Amino acid sequence: MKILFTQESDWLARNMHQQHHLAELMSLRGHEVRVIDYEIMHGWKPYLKRRVFHDVSKIYLGAKVTVVRPGIVGIPGLDYLSLLITHSQELRKQLNKFKPDVIVGFGILNSYLAQTIAKNVPFVYYWIDVLHDLIPIAPLRFLGKDIERMTLRKADKVLTINQSLRDYVCRLGAPRDETEVLGAGVDFRLFDASISGDGLREHYGFKRDNIVLFFMGWLYRFSGLASVIMSMANAKNPYLKLLIVGDGDDYKPLSNLIRDLQLEDRIFLTGKVPYDQIPDHIAASDVCILPAVPEKRVMQHIVPIKVYEYLAMEKPVVSTRLPGVVREFGYHSGVVYVDKSGDIVDRAVSIVQEKGLLSPSQQVRKVVQSWDGIVDRFEETLVKVIKERR
Repeated sequence: MKILFTQESDWLARNMHQQHHLAELMSLRGHEVRVIDYEIMHGWKPYLKRRVFHDVSKIYLGAKVTVVRPGIVGIPGLDYLSLLITHSQELRKQLNKFKPDVIVGFGILNSYLAQTIAKNVPFVYYWIDVLHDLIPIAPLRFLGKDIERMTLRKADKVLTINQSLRDYVCRLGAPRDETEVLGAGVDFRLFDASISGDGLREHYGFKRDNIVLFFMGWLYRFSGLASVIMSMANAKNPYLKLLIVGDGDDYKPLSNLIRDLQLEDRIFLTGKVPYDQIPDHIAASDVCILPAVPEKRVMQHIVPIKVYEYLAMEKPVVSTRLPGVVREFGYHSGVVYVDKSGDIVDRAVSIVQEKGLLSPSQQVRKVVQSWDGIVDRFEETLVKVIKERR
């Protein structure tokens, strides 16, 4: 198959998401995969030229994904207008030259454009987030939501990463009988619970009796990590450590907060690390955490892939009580919930001290699937959609 993905985030710079795993694993199965993406911009840039990146592999050795980045005006406000023009041009170019068998949309505008321009090509709309809530210009969120509605109603198939999102898109107008859940997976060969974290504990100076909390991911302003850091300061426990792996919008503010609170010897903000080193970092921890600002609408339906990876490593997880996460994992899978991020530290410490929930291995296989199985279903879905259009 020739598969065209469309998205409005930076394929190269952002952390690994559902689409990265699917694209690369489909590539390894012999399918030809291209992606139309959108570069993350820092500051104003008059114009960014079109670029093409060949043989991109972020996760799996040997994968070959072509990333096409249309030109765009790098000025807030004008970027959306220019996207309409340049992404439309790029879509027509890909239809004429690449001739995709199916298009899988992960964005708002370019998914709508793809569905509208490529009327004769099967279109699958895949939701891993409520994207209109992430639009930085508040008045445009309503427009984004309306565009999503139109795209959902005309999609040949709608996929969501969890049940909560499925219910949400159905309320927006997605046809219920053409909407399915295709969740996240885990590479159990990489995220192996038998990995020792001793080497990394030594690297960071963690002692055997230290309690190490771990967070990884993109550092959004609504991540809730600031509240966790404040709780660390209030705990005044020299044996308690926090390891944060990731980059993002809140990196500098969090770094400044750690410095201002003089917590550099207890909180370690590493920035991004290579994906194949993530399991070692998880292994070095005692409890993994998922803080969040639960009042944020964008947090209501998400189930981050990292939670599956934490559980695959058989680590207990303390999460802010988010509806999507509670619905996905329930109360017997190794995930414990608190009402606000500021309560995470105390709950994590109590889990370690009580030696409770320290090995969720029996429940893990019920809620965590392998990527091989996920890609099998994805491939079958695309084949079926293509056949039904013929």
